[in-house]
Amino acid sequence: MENYSKARTLERPSLCPFPGLAPDTPKVRVKDGSKIRHLLRYALSRMEAKPGVADEAGRQEAASRPLCRQIVFTASAKGVSKAITCAEIVKRRVKGLHQLTRLLYGTAVEVWEPLEPGAGLDSLTVSRNVPAIWILLSLEPLDCSQPGYQAPGRYDALWAQSANREEEAAGGSGVTGQRPGFRRKRGRGGGKGPGRHTGRSRDAEK
Repeated sequence: MENYSKARTLERPSLCPFPGLAPDTPKVRVKDGSKIRHLLRYALSRMEAKPGVADEAGRQEAASRPLCRQIVFTASAKGVSKAITCAEIVKRRVKGLHQLTRLLYGTAVEVWEPLEPGAGLDSLTVSRNVPAIWILLSLEPLDCSQPGYQAPGRYDALWAQSANREEEAAGGSGVTGQRPGFRRKRGRGGGKGPGRHTGRSRDAEK
């Protein structure tokens, strides 16, 4: 490819995997260069009556549009982590949101042109799969049997489960909060514990 340069990239996003959404359901497309505060201002203006992070313009926009019961975040490639961050912040601001997550692949088409047009080389088209995520947040109950469903609730439940697993892995040794496989360091006291060998035999001590 040393004789080519990338001319343009055409992204073909994946189709929305959530059928039956209301026509006015907002779809927030998150990109790598998107500002999180702008995305949250729009999302909360559609979900909250008085969004705390919105400015006066955001409040006027919220007043002119009816509140929605559902919202969708979608992103691909480097924007996936930013979409997850936005969804988690909205879940903490708007209580009682059900979540449904889908992981898909989109298509990115790259067009490469020859560096020297008179060299007799043709243009190249390269298609590659790009990971994408779709996150549905809904105030209405969703089908809990679907894969990727997460019910509303406390967000510290995951850490509580991790703590319980650590205590069980400790084997009931009476030490709580100790990580599995962690060994305490020996003290530096001068006393010798029972059964500790000093390297000298009993005959040598007599």
